[in-house]
Amino acid sequence: MATAALMAGLIVAGAAPASAQGFFGNVFPKPFDFGNGPKSGYSGSPVPRQTVRYDGKYKPGTVIVNTAERRLYLVQDNGMALKYGIGVGRDGFRWSGVKTITRKAEWPGWTPPPQMLKRRPDLPRYMPGGIDNPLGARAMYLGSTLYRIHGSNEPETIGQAVSSGCFRMTNDDVTDLYNRVNIGTTVVVLNN
Repeated sequence: MATAALMAGLIVAGAAPASAQGFFGNVFPKPFDFGNGPKSGYSGSPVPRQTVRYDGKYKPGTVIVNTAERRLYLVQDNGMALKYGIGVGRDGFRWSGVKTITRKAEWPGWTPPPQMLKRRPDLPRYMPGGIDNPLGARAMYLGSTLYRIHGSNEPETIGQAVSSGCFRMTNDDVTDLYNRVNIGTTVVVLNN
């Protein structure tokens, strides 16, 4: 009887041992269900998402990354686009080109590439997905490159040039974009 009361208390509190999580299935929150606030996995962007006029040459559904502006556009119908703030590659790590989204992942694990480990041997060799993971809530992989459009556990870096070539978004924004694009979506990276 005491064990049943303890398990019921854990369920109400939202914290159960891993063995209980398997038993109770989807009763326990996933990282994205934790709410807003520090270490919640989500937070507001210092560069709010907005709908803007877009008269570019790209068709609806195309993602445009403007590294100089530090903004990402998802082209919409009727000459409009969703505009997101992003973090971009620091000096020496910015690039340009046309890629496609070849993979999408929710709360992805992170394996730093060998080039990054050479620069930063203090990094872990692997980090499972979750709130503290530098890839954040979602990742969209760009072609066969090492680059991604991904969330961030450092929302204060949005609008800055701090990455090793990936494009960072807040977890709110990357989740919004993730839900709007598909594998095969064209991503045009402009570095001017």
